[in-house]
Amino acid sequence: MMKRCAWTTDDPLYIQYHDREWGVPVHDDRKLFEMLLLEGMQAGLSWLTILKKRENFRQALDGFNPERIAEYGQADIERLLNNPGIVRNRLKLEATTANARAFLKVQEEFGSFDRYIWGFVGGEPIINHWNAIQEVPASTAESDRMSKDLKSRGFKFVGSTICYAYMQAAGMVNDHTADCFLYAGRAGR
Repeated sequence: MMKRCAWTTDDPLYIQYHDREWGVPVHDDRKLFEMLLLEGMQAGLSWLTILKKRENFRQALDGFNPERIAEYGQADIERLLNNPGIVRNRLKLEATTANARAFLKVQEEFGSFDRYIWGFVGGEPIINHWNAIQEVPASTAESDRMSKDLKSRGFKFVGSTICYAYMQAAGMVNDHTADCFLYAGRAGR
C-alpha cells in the first residue's frame, strides 16, 4: 500500500485529490479562480466537505466563470442560499462576487491572475522538506504578504491560513511529507 501524507483519509475522493491535484502547479486563470473561491468556502469546514460539493459549486457558480459571477446581484445570492448542494453561507457567497470583480481587475492590471499570484513565490514552487505533518505551517511570510495584498485589492475570505492552503492546492508550495510516495517525485530528491 502506498504511503500518503497523514492528512489524507481513506475516502477515494480525498485520495484522488491528494494524488492528482494537491501540490501540482496550476497556471490556468480559471482554475486558479476556482481554487481561490473553494478555499474561501472551506473556512471553518473540512476540505473533504468542499471536495464533495465541488461539482455542485461548479454548476451553481456558472462553471466558476469570473465574468458572470462578477455580475451576480442579490437575486443570485438568494438563489445560491437556497441551493442545498453548496455551502449556504451568505458572507461567503457574497464574497464570491467581490472576489470575481477583484480577480478581473487583477487580470487587467497584470495581464493574468497567474502572473500576479505566482509572483508571491517568485514564479517557482517552494519545495519544502517536512518529515511529519506536524511540521507543516498553517501560514508563512509569503501567505501573509499574499493575504495582505489580496485584501487591499478587495478580495474576501483570504486570510493568511486560507492563502497558505491555496498555495498548497495550487502547487505554489509543495508540502508532501518525506514519508509520502509523492515526495520524491515532486520534491526533487
